[in-house]
Amino acid sequence: MTCDAWSAKLDAYVDSELPAEQMEAVHSHLRGCPSCTSQMAERLQLKRAIGIAGRQFSPSAELRRKVQKQVGKPQRARLGWLAPAAVAAVLLLAIFFNFNLRIGNEALPQFREIADLHVAALAGSNPVDVTSTDRHTVKPWFQGKIPFSFDLPEVAGAPFTLLGGRMAYLQQSPGAQLIFLVRQHKISVFIFQDRPPVNGGLSSEQRNFPPSLGFSGETWAARGLRYFVISDAAADDVKALARLLQSPPHS
Repeated sequence: MTCDAWSAKLDAYVDSELPAEQMEAVHSHLRGCPSCTSQMAERLQLKRAIGIAGRQFSPSAELRRKVQKQVGKPQRARLGWLAPAAVAAVLLLAIFFNFNLRIGNEALPQFREIADLHVAALAGSNPVDVTSTDRHTVKPWFQGKIPFSFDLPEVAGAPFTLLGGRMAYLQQSPGAQLIFLVRQHKISVFIFQDRPPVNGGLSSEQRNFPPSLGFSGETWAARGLRYFVISDAAADDVKALARLLQSPPHS
């Protein structure tokens, strides 16, 4: 089966609408096909954006009045039964553009790119390049691959499990992506040097990710490094891991 045939199944796969045997077949194909995995990541991002728009945005009374005024009674008479559909289409477009404006105003490019990196990594069959729960194995793996070193906290006794790490690039700057597990949710921790363009537009007071991204997340700078923590896990879990990362380094 060609990749075109697999690609045609991705929308149904993302929505879990394929029969069980086809779900497993697509899953097996994705393990070894970077092209289809990338396409699936794009579909997951689109699904997430649509879901966020549906949950967070609804037309205001003022918007409804403006649309109704623009459509007007004479036009509704000409359109007949099509009028309600036309109004719905206009409302949907207004919500869509309003959503994108909110995304543009609230989410700096860094936040949007971090969200994309997080989704793309988790969509792949191998989200980490070095697999280990031992921080003394994961941290040395990055030596010589990134132009800085970082400290990892001891998570023993905490609800977090270190799964491993991989290389990441933000605004073309190399860094580390660490993945932790908490109650079946994966949390990505990104670490880069705190300098332009990575920190462009990020104020020292800016800490939380904008809600328009649909993820819980925090960012801060410490010892010349910029940290981003992002997940669909509970905000309290993200904050707890962030506090661990900000604790004094251990040997």
